[in-house]
Amino acid sequence: MRYGIIGSGMMGAEHIRSIALIDGAQVTAVADPNEQMRLAAQNLAGTCCRGFTSYADLLDANCCDALVIATPNDTHHAVLLDILTTDLPILVEKPLCATPAQCEEIAQITNDRNAPVWVAMEYRYMPPVARMLEAVREGVAGDIKMINASERRFPFLNKVDNWNRFNDRTGGTMIEKCCHFFDLFRLIAGSEAVRVYASGGMDVNFLDENHAGRKPDILDNAFVVVDFANGIRAMLELCMFAEGSVWQEIIVATGDTGQVTAKVPAPKRFTPDNHNHVACVAIAKRATKTEITEEVAIDQTVLAAGDHYGSCFFQHQHFLDMLSSQGVPEVSVADGLAAVRIGDAAEQSAKSGQAISLFATDSSLA
Repeated sequence: MRYGIIGSGMMGAEHIRSIALIDGAQVTAVADPNEQMRLAAQNLAGTCCRGFTSYADLLDANCCDALVIATPNDTHHAVLLDILTTDLPILVEKPLCATPAQCEEIAQITNDRNAPVWVAMEYRYMPPVARMLEAVREGVAGDIKMINASERRFPFLNKVDNWNRFNDRTGGTMIEKCCHFFDLFRLIAGSEAVRVYASGGMDVNFLDENHAGRKPDILDNAFVVVDFANGIRAMLELCMFAEGSVWQEIIVATGDTGQVTAKVPAPKRFTPDNHNHVACVAIAKRATKTEITEEVAIDQTVLAAGDHYGSCFFQHQHFLDMLSSQGVPEVSVADGLAAVRIGDAAEQSAKSGQAISLFATDSSLA
C-alpha cells in the first residue's frame, strides 16, 4: 500500500515512522511547501519517497493508494474539499476540522463518497486505553455511570508559523487537544453529549510571547463536565504546565460493580530519566474490594516511533486492515464531527461561564 503524506511536521513524521514498521505499507510521497521539512520527511521515508511542494502535484503524480492529512488544523477543511474529489482512502489527523460548521460540510460531502475517510483519533489505539475499552465492553465494571480523564503534560510544542498558539488556527485547546478525550467519552458512554460545562484559562504558558504582533490566546488548563443523553456523565481535567508527571493520561470508567483505570506515562523525551514507568490497566471490583493491576508494555521500536505510546502505529495497522478487507472506518467522519462539537461547546462555556446545551439525535450509539 503506497501512502502519500500531506504535511511533514511532527505528526507527519510520526505517521512516516509508524508506517515504516508495517509490512505491506510504504510512504511513496510527501507534500509540503516547506522545503526543509519536506526534505527531512523524504529522508525519513527512504529513497522511494518523492517530494512535492503541493498536494495537487502529489495527486497529479498518481503515485499513492491512500492519503494521510497531517497539516495544521485550519487547513484541513480546504485540503479535504480538494482531495475528497478523488477515489483515494483518507486518514485525516484530528481534529477533523477546526470548527463544527466545517466538519458538518465535510460530513455532508462524504455521505456520497465510496472511498473511506478515517479520522485519526489515536488515543483509542494506545494499548492501555484499548485494553480499558475492551474491559468496559466485557462488562467488568458493570453499567458505566461515570467517566473521568486527567491529562497532565507539557505545553504545546513549537510548530511551523506558531500555528498552534492561536484559537483561530487550532479551533481552541478544547478542540485541538481535547477532542481525543471527548471521542473516548462518547465511545465509553455509548451516547451523545447533551450538555457541556467548562472552566478554563490561559494562566502559565506563552504569556510573554508575541508573534508578528499577535499574542497567543489558547487555554492551558481546564475542567470540563459532559452530560450524555443516557445519563452517564464525564469529566476532563487538563493541565498543560505539568512536565515531570509520571502519568500523562489517567482515564477511569466507573460502573455500578467496579471500575477500570488506564494509566499512560509521558513520552520519555519529556520526563526525567528515572521515570521508567510502563503503562498499566487496573480493574477494581466492589464485591471483593480488590484491585488487580496489569502492565501493558509495547515493543520499544513501536514506542520510539512517536509520542503517543504506539497509538499511531496500531491505528495504521487497523487502517490497513480496513483497506485490505474493504471495510469501513473505525473512527468515522461523524465521530470526528461529534468530538469537535463537544470541544467547541467547551470553548464557548469556558469563555461565557455558562453551560452549553447540545442537541442529541439519539441516546445511544450503534
